[in-house]
Amino acid sequence: MRAVVQIRSPDGQHYELSHGDIIGRLWSVAMPIDDARVSEAHAMLSLRGREMKLLALRGLFAVDGRPVNQLVLQAGQTISLARGVEIVIEGVALPDRVLAVEGDGLVRQIPTGVCALVTQPEPHLIAGYRDNAAILWSTGNAWRLRLPGEAEPRELNIGDQWVLDGRRFRAVAVALTAAGEQATRVRGSVRAPLTIITRFDTVHFHRDGQPVATISGISARIISALAAVGNPISWEPIAAEIWGAANRDALRRKWDVNLVRLRKKLQAARIRTDLIRADGNGNFELVLYDDDQVDDQS
Repeated sequence: MRAVVQIRSPDGQHYELSHGDIIGRLWSVAMPIDDARVSEAHAMLSLRGREMKLLALRGLFAVDGRPVNQLVLQAGQTISLARGVEIVIEGVALPDRVLAVEGDGLVRQIPTGVCALVTQPEPHLIAGYRDNAAILWSTGNAWRLRLPGEAEPRELNIGDQWVLDGRRFRAVAVALTAAGEQATRVRGSVRAPLTIITRFDTVHFHRDGQPVATISGISARIISALAAVGNPISWEPIAAEIWGAANRDALRRKWDVNLVRLRKKLQAARIRTDLIRADGNGNFELVLYDDDQVDDQS
């Protein structure tokens, strides 16, 4: 389950790097570049689920003249670490399978980097470290797991099982080709904390390391109204506020149609579609996880 990248340095030498390897000016890094314009530790390779990325450590690098702080690596790319200092990606070899986590109430998900497994309000993975959670992290060649209350981490292998808050979880293998399917990416991705800015006619979703996603129109008004209430509420007053006084059946049709459109927009933006939850009795609410935040600017 080891991924490697073949890279040609500015002086024509060939290197094979893997997760955690650093490119920089120091002689001790995995790919040393003897140039004053390059930082001591300029960039690092990181295997993130189904992709090998190059992450900027100090400053930025550029691709096609565009500065970036991270890049999914593919064969044929030319990357400028500084003006006139270029490296070339000659090949990327990913493993046939990757480790995933599933369990009671948890859809199969592929962890990346450092992840926290929490059980409230339902089991899900959060990118990054969280106190009082089960922590999973990659060392490049292996995975580690530390449960709350345990002083030492354990090595996490495919087939291992553990219990957290009365729920049973397990590590399983997923073929990289299957892991790359669109449905798996949308439904089984690690959830980065959301910052939701509501402005009535527009809603902006901020997530670490990802572009801002924006939803507008009626969909934004539905989200803004639910955010303003902050509790489960019947669809009727929200529909009446959006469309005005109308026949109840007509309002319900408008609500249902636009709710479907809203979920499609969330899916297209790779925002979890359970953000809007129905209780089966005509009430709806905005579902926020522990680290999600709402900034109501309506």
